[in-house]
Amino acid sequence: MEDAYARSVSEVLDFFGVDSSKGLTDFQVSQHARLYGKNVLPEEERTPFWKLVFKQFDDLLVKILIAAALVSFLLALINGETGLIAFLEPSVILMILAANAAVGVITETNAEKALEELRAYQADIATVLRNGCFSILPATELVPGDIVEVSVGCKIPADMRMIEMLSGQLRVDQAILTGESSSVEKDLESTIATNAVYQDKTNILFSGTVVVAGRARAVVIGVGANTAMGSIRDSMLRTDDEATPLKKKLDEFGTFLAKVIAGICVLVWIVNIGHFRDPAHGGFLRGAIHYFKIAVALAVAAIPEGLPAVVTTCLALGTKRMARLNAIVRSLPSVETLGCTTVICSDKTGTLTTNMMSVSKICVVHSIKNGPEVAEFGVSGTTYAPEGFIFDNTGVQLEFPAQLPCLLHIAMCSALCNESLLQYNPDKGNYEKIGESTEVALRVLAEKVGLPGFDSMPSALNMLSKHERASYCNHYWENQFKKVSVLEFSRDRKMMSVLCNHKQMEIMFSKGAPESIISRCTNILCNNDGSTIPMDATLRAELDSRFNSFAGKETLRCLALALKIMPMGQQILSFDDEKDLTFIGLVGMLDPPREEVRNAMISCMTAGIRVIVVTGDNKSTAESVCRKIGAFDHLVDYVGHSYTAAEFEELPGTQQTMALQRMALLTRVEPSHKRMLVEALQNQNEVVAMTGDGVNDAPALKKADIGVAMGSGTAVAKSASDMVLADDNFATIVAAVAEGRAIYNNTKQFIRYMISSNIGEVVCIFVAVVLGIPDTLAPVQLLWVNLVTDGLPATAIGFNKPDSDVMKAKPRKVSEAVVSGWLFFRYLVIGAYVGLATVAGFIWWFIYSETGPKLPYTELMNFDTCPTRETTYPCSIFEDRHPSTVAMTVLVVVEMFNALNNLSENQSLLVIPPWSNLWLVASIILTMLLHILILYVPPLSTLFSVTSLSWNEWAVILYLSFPVIIIDEVLKFFSRNSHGIRFNFRFRRYDALPKKELRDK
Repeated sequence: MEDAYARSVSEVLDFFGVDSSKGLTDFQVSQHARLYGKNVLPEEERTPFWKLVFKQFDDLLVKILIAAALVSFLLALINGETGLIAFLEPSVILMILAANAAVGVITETNAEKALEELRAYQADIATVLRNGCFSILPATELVPGDIVEVSVGCKIPADMRMIEMLSGQLRVDQAILTGESSSVEKDLESTIATNAVYQDKTNILFSGTVVVAGRARAVVIGVGANTAMGSIRDSMLRTDDEATPLKKKLDEFGTFLAKVIAGICVLVWIVNIGHFRDPAHGGFLRGAIHYFKIAVALAVAAIPEGLPAVVTTCLALGTKRMARLNAIVRSLPSVETLGCTTVICSDKTGTLTTNMMSVSKICVVHSIKNGPEVAEFGVSGTTYAPEGFIFDNTGVQLEFPAQLPCLLHIAMCSALCNESLLQYNPDKGNYEKIGESTEVALRVLAEKVGLPGFDSMPSALNMLSKHERASYCNHYWENQFKKVSVLEFSRDRKMMSVLCNHKQMEIMFSKGAPESIISRCTNILCNNDGSTIPMDATLRAELDSRFNSFAGKETLRCLALALKIMPMGQQILSFDDEKDLTFIGLVGMLDPPREEVRNAMISCMTAGIRVIVVTGDNKSTAESVCRKIGAFDHLVDYVGHSYTAAEFEELPGTQQTMALQRMALLTRVEPSHKRMLVEALQNQNEVVAMTGDGVNDAPALKKADIGVAMGSGTAVAKSASDMVLADDNFATIVAAVAEGRAIYNNTKQFIRYMISSNIGEVVCIFVAVVLGIPDTLAPVQLLWVNLVTDGLPATAIGFNKPDSDVMKAKPRKVSEAVVSGWLFFRYLVIGAYVGLATVAGFIWWFIYSETGPKLPYTELMNFDTCPTRETTYPCSIFEDRHPSTVAMTVLVVVEMFNALNNLSENQSLLVIPPWSNLWLVASIILTMLLHILILYVPPLSTLFSVTSLSWNEWAVILYLSFPVIIIDEVLKFFSRNSHGIRFNFRFRRYDALPKKELRDK
């Protein structure tokens, strides 16, 4: 039944054909079960394991690598090669791809857990009325029309419409669904609001929420997938995972690289068709296979095999650093996504605020000697910890607050007229509440006021253990005053009272809504001397004015406190006793903003990141918090910047688009609104980070580019998120954004480093083929360079220190290529030099080396005809391992120097010296040691077709390698002074918002 909230109790009961005094009959139960289904969330269809595995290989570069590995393997078989060398290259490539696939499968399996954990919020049992008898049944057996009784502590087993109140009130904690900071009072009246959201449906009990006060009966109106929890599940199932900006850029780059590789491979093969018949190959077919092997080697050289592993490693290093900032990353790619976040949609309660209600202001009547003199006091402390001070209206701290009569009686009333508990949790290291947050705030106030009697009280309290200190003062008052009778809070009275006995004196303490308490007061307690004076119209008007100021301008939640001396021996309270009260004071409380949030907001604005506060609370409370944290600092007025969800939905499409671009606050939201907001912002090409902690937030967290869950939040929210904030703090998100930007910059640097190195390898092979000289590098040597000598420095580049102005730049555009424009030209130049230097080292050994044959260049070009003509040198000289060893070592050393170039994109090595990243220096040393190892240890030198080098050869290698630093310094100089050449690409902007009808389907 979709509109039960708008129907009367009798209409809902008639719809299901049920008698509220007897419940459903067995026949009706079986009929409704067939009609409406079971009260369980249906299991979603799981992705088969084999599909998950194959999905990891659905990437163009990966497919090319697999093809290269298979071709290499087949060619080895065709040529009759055996042993380790023949199958080393394909084996290593396939091992790398298998490792990456394993990581991908594990990540995707974890993502499906969010839907499973949603079932944990379903109740296990329910007290049901059937055939005129109550019985306890499994919640899964409930059907629409069942009459269910709920009481304190019950988890609501299905969506239900209230039909009968069995206590003075019923309050439900539905924070997991709506994110409201306090429990909600439920009633029987039908709701007349149009476009009603969950918060408006005060007669509906939602599945998965918990009763915190009272007892009632309700009729089931929705089960299983047709409940509020079921709609969240459906929303999560409809959400597809979006590729991260870096993944998109790498995919684009992979496609581009694949086309270039294919073109070059085909070109090399075609250029050498004339050489297929050369006698050295032993026939046309063998010649074609020989040059096909060169084309395959070219493909292996062009593809950075280590790139996926290095990207993963760099992101993993970033997650370790973020963990120290209290940001636990669940999805590695999300680390980088943070760097280009343009909008943060932040929950208010618990993220921007502490989610710990605290008394911040007290108002009492000081005296009336010279007319009504009202005194205000400020209270410090923003958590449940009993730590804080009382200040007078001039800002001076009160040394002994309990010596003032009104403050003393406020502490008494706060401790006694209270049903909550405050305790210290040693495992979490913080103070926790049991009960209503407003009542706990009063308990904390009683602790801050302290006890009267001796001057050393404040310091004496500080000597207690945290466990004892939690409620020391409250326990003192509870021991002094014995509770005799309690009048519970009710909606019509808007107050509660407690009768206490103290030294043969009966006193009633009352607390409640100021308008209700003040109207029942006939006297006032004065703070200057403790005297009691009659309440007159002037005093009443002054107190009303202060209350309106607290509740209006400062949007504080206000309570008034009062007392009354009762007749001796009275044991029972009645509603008639709640009159002729003596007013003690007015307290104003709020869910206080976190102290560090204001600076975090300023950092966001400086970094070009927009913050939209999203909350289920009412508009005025949320606007007040936004003013305090600086979210509205840049605004003159709030018109066009602050909306309720209903106001926003009523706007025409074009106005919604305009509103989205200016919005700073969205209030009274429910789960569908959060997801809609994310979709709409993404349609405007924004990169959205969404925070949340409740079950209700899961669909939006999953849909956002980066979902940020709270450490104290639900398991469902955490499972649907990419990142979890251990301290629930908005400032941690901002710190994580800075870290994400630094990680992206480093990722960009090592990608460019690997690309320039691979360009060098391609140039080396291509130039050798064009010049007609022997193969400069064997495939196994290329693989060694790509995986080991490239991989270690590339990973170490991930440790580059972030720039000091990383949070002063605007977010990078999603369309920004990893390598493009002037930078691509720069790395082409560097790559070309790397390749030419490698070929030069190869040629040098044949023509100029003292240990070489000193051949004329023409002889080197005609090496393939050597067996068919007479020469002064043996043809076996072209099989010598020295020239390829020199070429490979030049390639390794020049890439080590190139790694130093990548300490910064544009800064000179004179500004950012090598020792600024000791990890890079260490990786270069380790790489060189590994390279020397394969040169000088016989089994390895045989495996990699290399040999030992002389000092003279090492000197030439250094001469050929070092100029790469000079070339890049010149290019960096031009970059700094002319900003290089830039190419801008624009994505089409989609202004249309997802239509409400589609969202609701």
